[in-house]
Amino acid sequence: MVSRQSQFTLFQSRLRSALQSCLVISLLIATQSSLYAASVTASLNKNVVTENSLVQLTLRADFSDTGNGPELSPLQKDFEILGKSQNSQFSFNLGTSKALNFWVISLMPKSVGTLEIPPIKIGDHQSQAIKLQVNSAPQLLDDNGNPPVIMKLQASNVEPYLQQQVILSVKLYTSVALQNANRSVPAQPNLVIERLIDDQMNYETINGTQYQVITREYLSFPQRSGPMTIPPQSVQAMINTSSGRKLIKVQSEPLNLQVLPIPASYTADSWLPSEEVAISTKLTAATDTPRIGDTLMWEINVRAKGSLPEQIPTLDFNSTRQYKLYPQPPKFSNQKTIIGVTGEQNIQVEVVPTAEGELILPDIDITYWNTKTRQIAHAKAKTQGVTIAALPTGQITPTKPDIDTSPLPAQPSSTAPISLVKKPEPAKAATLGDQASMASALEQQESTSLSPRDWVIYALLTVAGLLLIAGLYKRFKKSETDLPTETSVPTLQEFAPLSTPDEASAFNILIQCCRQNQLSELRANLLEWARHRWGDHEIRTLDDIKRLTSVQVTQLLMEAELMMYSNNPLHEWQGNPLADALEEYSSGQAKPSQASQLKALYPNF
Repeated sequence: MVSRQSQFTLFQSRLRSALQSCLVISLLIATQSSLYAASVTASLNKNVVTENSLVQLTLRADFSDTGNGPELSPLQKDFEILGKSQNSQFSFNLGTSKALNFWVISLMPKSVGTLEIPPIKIGDHQSQAIKLQVNSAPQLLDDNGNPPVIMKLQASNVEPYLQQQVILSVKLYTSVALQNANRSVPAQPNLVIERLIDDQMNYETINGTQYQVITREYLSFPQRSGPMTIPPQSVQAMINTSSGRKLIKVQSEPLNLQVLPIPASYTADSWLPSEEVAISTKLTAATDTPRIGDTLMWEINVRAKGSLPEQIPTLDFNSTRQYKLYPQPPKFSNQKTIIGVTGEQNIQVEVVPTAEGELILPDIDITYWNTKTRQIAHAKAKTQGVTIAALPTGQITPTKPDIDTSPLPAQPSSTAPISLVKKPEPAKAATLGDQASMASALEQQESTSLSPRDWVIYALLTVAGLLLIAGLYKRFKKSETDLPTETSVPTLQEFAPLSTPDEASAFNILIQCCRQNQLSELRANLLEWARHRWGDHEIRTLDDIKRLTSVQVTQLLMEAELMMYSNNPLHEWQGNPLADALEEYSSGQAKPSQASQLKALYPNF
């Protein structure tokens, strides 16, 4: 009895030991499993920072399959991501290995207050959210009470006229070294802006603090009248302070402009605002004694201070019965200095005199609006005349009383000048002595009586000559009828046929092109409509359309042409003003809402 009880007690103790061992093993397995569970952990190097201070976010992934790394796009709402680094580690425990991946992200808070680091996803797992307190930082000042960085935005004229030159100056004052500086660029939808010259640097002392001043200047042209605001200009950079590196953001005050419309007193067809317009002309001949039919070169140079060369109006050249004019396309150029731009047009006109005497060309007169005196002005130039000699002896020369100096229709620029001096034909190049001898021979022949034999010979020769002439004529007519059609010169309609049935259809397509801002198709649609309206004999290029339409359409076409060659992505062509102007021109009824508005002339160069 006692033996059985002792055996039972021993069995219970052994069973209890086995259960305890199983429990310990289960706890070890559970602990090992929880220790190496896949997870993402996020932490900050500090939970309270001041504005414009950096904070570092550390992400740890306790697994190897991290995919493309952490998805940081949720951070961009409240933070600027300034940098990211990655590190990997491996741990070994109880014969097993584990990969640990770390990412350190440098963040800059965008605002003040309590911000949240949202959960960051890595692979199939994500971290927990973290709170960050951002406090306002006191203004950073030096020992003299001055900020280390100042930015100013200034304009050469706050009340410019429409399309008048305005120089924008952005000045950056720094008393400390800037690292990784990022400056903004002036932009305004109704202002065409481009860099004028390279940055200028000087030094200036303000309230006891010496600043390095970097001035960056821009050339701008307002495209709409009325009030206009240029947004503040800013700079962002890292600087070294006594408490460490800090990111600073400084911006200027906004700049307000009041753009004046075209004055009512300005009556010229083309609007040209300029500080000064100067014209120089020169007429030169290839020889010291030019004659009728020789080609002379008339060079005209127009310079407009404070304007682009495209703003200078197109000159008209009309021939008369005293001379023929053949203008070549003008050449554009501009000069940029610290005081602005000067546009220049150089025009060369080939002149062919058609009468002897003094050759007097018309005066050049350009009307413009003087932006200094704020009144209408004229630039004029007179070309010195040249004496034209008569044709050589034996040539037919028109007498001076028959000369009519009234202007003829303007010659197309593509027409090449031709010489009016005709070369003598070989049959007419005989000398007076030869002519006298031929006359005496004829008289002797007429006075000599002809024999019957001579009459027969002359008759046979005459018949043979007539037969030869008839054969040559028949052969010529046959070759003319057999000439292939490919050798004929095609007309403009055959070379570039119209794709629309009538003017109304072409006009509707043109208006739709403008409304949809399709600049690439504008030129073809314009020429299509113009050829329907005026015919192929009048329309060759867009310049012909400018010549035949209104001033407002001409200005807008100039803008469109310049936009075609613009590289500035900040400005896109808007075709609604051109569509309105074309509709006004076609209907003859002005739209009140556009009475004082002109579309932009210049894109960004």
